Amino acid sequence: MDKLTGLAAFVRTAQTQSFVAAGRLLGLSASAVGKSVARLEQRLGVRLFQRSTRRIRLTDEGTRFYERCRHILDDIDQAEAMLSHATEAPRGRLRVSVITVGYRFLMPILPEFMQRYPEVELDLDFDDRIVDVIDDGLDAVIRSGDLPDSRLMARRLGSFHAMLCASPDYLQRQGTPQHPRELERHACLQFRNHTSGKLQKWMLRADPGESEPHLPTTMICNNIEAMLTATINGLGIAYLPNFLVRDAIASGTVVSVLDSYMIQHGEFWVLWPSNRQMPPKLRVFVDFICARLFCEDP
Repeated sequence: MDKLTGLAAFVRTAQTQSFVAAGRLLGLSASAVGKSVARLEQRLGVRLFQRSTRRIRLTDEGTRFYERCRHILDDIDQAEAMLSHATEAPRGRLRVSVITVGYRFLMPILPEFMQRYPEVELDLDFDDRIVDVIDDGLDAVIRSGDLPDSRLMARRLGSFHAMLCASPDYLQRQGTPQHPRELERHACLQFRNHTSGKLQKWMLRADPGESEPHLPTTMICNNIEAMLTATINGLGIAYLPNFLVRDAIASGTVVSVLDSYMIQHGEFWVLWPSNRQMPPKLRVFVDFICARLFCEDP
């Protein structure tokens, strides 16, 4: 305990450059702080401060020692905060950004979460735009794709894959394609990416020596829900994520084609700022959705 007291006295003195100011922070007298630092110097066998009648400043050895001691005390503070949070009830507003279509998989599990944590107020923003979690003041985001921001912590939620889908009525009228080349004779419903403005590429396995099929563009849409509606209404074949079409396939309103040629797979992640203290409201939300989302095979 005496070692910790000495480290705390040293760090606060280094930060304030004053025994008096350090004493105020620690609830000790300036004399007690000075003696504690002196005992630390004696034990280490080095001078940590250069003292004068007007000020004190760190020596070279003191500067190097301060960086290590500061991290040690920060770790102790974080450990205490962690235990404090462990007993604190999750509460308050939780701002989460989710891709627009994310309501399909997120909303069904939220009643259980809200019943379990009634003091957490969910503020959900369903949008496909690129967001900055920290600058936009968000607690967490749910996204797919690469994770380039080193300022964020991340946990995997689950995987998804693309499917080519059409209505039974459309396939009865136009025939069911047996090979990607046959798509050139079909009505293809294309999705325009919000961010890039480009049409989404249909990732299909090609046979050796074959080039990619030239897909006719029957309709372009920047709303994936509208794409699903167009598919159900028999307007053509669409390239859609499996979690979006699962219910439609189960009800028979759409069917999948060319399954053996599909190669696109992706991952969903929940990301949050890499603060060393994770608020209880965020911790329980992350744990909950990681346990509940995509728990079945896609």
